[in-house]
Amino acid sequence: MTLIKTSIGRRSFIKSTALAGGGMMLGFSWLASCKPSASELLTMPKEWFKINGYLKIGENGIVTIMSPNPEIGQNVKTSMPMIVAEELDIDWKNVMVEQAPLDTSIFKRQIAGGSQSIRQSWQSLRMAGATARHMLKEAAAKLWNVPVSEIDTEAGVLFHKKSGKSAGYGSMASAAAILEVPKEVKLKNVEDFTIIGTSRNNVDGRKIVTGQPLFGLDYRQEGMLIAMIVHPPAFGLKLKSYDETGIKSMPGIKDVFKIHVYNDDYIKEGLDTITFNDLVVIVGNTTWEVMNAKKVLKIDWEPITTTKETKSMWGNTIEVTTPAGLENSDLHSERMKSTAISSAKVVRKDGDPASAFKKAAHIIERHYNAPFLAHNTLEPMNFYANVTAENAELVGPVQTPEFMEKSVSARLGLPLEKVDIKMTRMGGGFGRRLYGHFLMEAALISQKMKSPIKLIYTREDDMTSGIYRPAYQATYRAALDENKNLIAFHVNTGGIMDSPLSANRFPAGAVKNYLAEEWEVPSNITIGAFRAPGSNFIAGAEQAFLDELAEEMGKDPIEMRLELLEKAKNKPVGEKNDYDPDRYSGVLKLIKEKSDWGNSAPGIHRGIAAYFCHNTYVAHVLDIVMVDKNPVIKKVTAAVDCGIVVNPIAATNLAEGGIIDGIGHSMYSAITLKDGVSQQNNFNTYRLIRHKEAPKEIEVHFVKNNIDPTGLGEPLNPPIVGALANSLYKATGKRYYSQPFMGEQKIIG
Repeated sequence: MTLIKTSIGRRSFIKSTALAGGGMMLGFSWLASCKPSASELLTMPKEWFKINGYLKIGENGIVTIMSPNPEIGQNVKTSMPMIVAEELDIDWKNVMVEQAPLDTSIFKRQIAGGSQSIRQSWQSLRMAGATARHMLKEAAAKLWNVPVSEIDTEAGVLFHKKSGKSAGYGSMASAAAILEVPKEVKLKNVEDFTIIGTSRNNVDGRKIVTGQPLFGLDYRQEGMLIAMIVHPPAFGLKLKSYDETGIKSMPGIKDVFKIHVYNDDYIKEGLDTITFNDLVVIVGNTTWEVMNAKKVLKIDWEPITTTKETKSMWGNTIEVTTPAGLENSDLHSERMKSTAISSAKVVRKDGDPASAFKKAAHIIERHYNAPFLAHNTLEPMNFYANVTAENAELVGPVQTPEFMEKSVSARLGLPLEKVDIKMTRMGGGFGRRLYGHFLMEAALISQKMKSPIKLIYTREDDMTSGIYRPAYQATYRAALDENKNLIAFHVNTGGIMDSPLSANRFPAGAVKNYLAEEWEVPSNITIGAFRAPGSNFIAGAEQAFLDELAEEMGKDPIEMRLELLEKAKNKPVGEKNDYDPDRYSGVLKLIKEKSDWGNSAPGIHRGIAAYFCHNTYVAHVLDIVMVDKNPVIKKVTAAVDCGIVVNPIAATNLAEGGIIDGIGHSMYSAITLKDGVSQQNNFNTYRLIRHKEAPKEIEVHFVKNNIDPTGLGEPLNPPIVGALANSLYKATGKRYYSQPFMGEQKIIG
């Protein structure tokens, strides 16, 4: 067992006997690390642990565990309580799970993003369960007058073997609640887990399939009005004037007015991203009535001017320029090409790449690009707001409620404690709901109307007004000597307002002469995080290039990667390599075994790719067969090292979703612009993968180890793009450099 410190002082925990039935309620930190270094053990600050969540035990032995993080389908609402329940040693069937409220004085990092929920919470969740268990044991020891070391637990029952006494947790809850919190507790050994590592059904599963209200669009309140927004029709335009004549007399319409979302002197935080700050709002009784009014409202627009604003990005103040003009996708491509040549900045340089390329016997150079992408969450943007002079009540789907609470407080001039944001389950996020401007818009509309309202975006509203996955380009070069040994590697990459480069990832550290450069192109097209930001493009480009490089070198693509990783392990170049060569090699070896690489059946065309991001290692083998000259994805085999897998069935589902997501977007999806107008505004023009086009079979294998859990919601997505491109090459004889690979060409499913 691992012995860990729980706290220094009573600020770390709260206990209450005020619960009905005299149960026990224990508050704990969901996020603070309880794995300090030896030097930190004696100097841990008193404020290290905040009251960050609640574990409630009723007198009947039922345990309620609050889940603080937003649920966007990654299943943390099941997995996080499983971790607590494991250390508490309770029978899972006696656990109830509730969504915790947003409370920044109690909880920390109440966000869903970066595949960090489980990783950041692992130790403190375990500590919470272990601490409650210890206090229950201590209560039993006092009652039975025996040493606490002689008390054992199993599935919510305390027992003393020598005396034969036993009791359920519920009967000891009140006594435990008045005890001092122990200074240290023991965590279970990994091999003793009985809940973690076993498959548990989604705690909301039955509610989802039976249509019970869980999502923001489900939320209703008496007297609630419906609000919709009219956005400018193009990037590069802004509101000039509008004429509501006749609109207010339409059936059900209550008002038409303008809102200015963020004040001009407000310094936006990193996630206060918004495309259009001046908006026209229509409020009415029903969605249908408001939509009809939108169609007839007369609005004049005018061009924007180039502006500069100061923005706070995670504590760093930066200046952001938004250029004027109506932009076009073909010009974006030209701008990216020219910027890559004229304005690339060196991020990492090992050895002497320039000399190595001059001396090279062979040079391979390839160019890759990908378009803007819309997030297209199944549930469109929406939020309920009821703002009064005293407080603001907000309910809906947002990935960053903690950040948005502060933004709303600043914009409305209300104290933080007067802003109450309640989280609903989200019908998809993928990064889109990191940006809560629609929450802010709802609050301002309610404040203006002096009434509860629900703001609803149509699909067209969301798809045509940002926030998009950036458009990217990358150029890869490799230098080979006369024996076709790799002697230099160069990547030059960037995009519209963003660079996807992670300069310290593989193959950095494995090549003596290595150069990584990046650049960005200013634009008024609003961009933001998209599932596995940056990696969702650069991984596919890199892995496709490595496949072509292996072919040029005359090597098996898996063996070539393993050779490079062996160099990174034994003779690493540089000191900032952010990956573990052994774990990286581990998923490649596992995928080689599980896919039976090298022994595919006739007619099977295979592609391999592997990548490290979000602290997790993933390798894919994708199999394609040709049917009537069309490629069919027969099977995807995945090998994943994400440390300990908390809930295997949920992890497998998440992996499958990431794989299909990556395949679909790289095959079909694109946002293109003409004179600032998105040429795709709904699913009839924006191509998504169909059910029949998904892989016939997906097989996911997890590396078994005792390493603390890492990310899983995002890492499966990036490498599948490279595996797909490499498999398509084997099937068609054509290399794929531009996404979407197929456009309207079909993959038969």
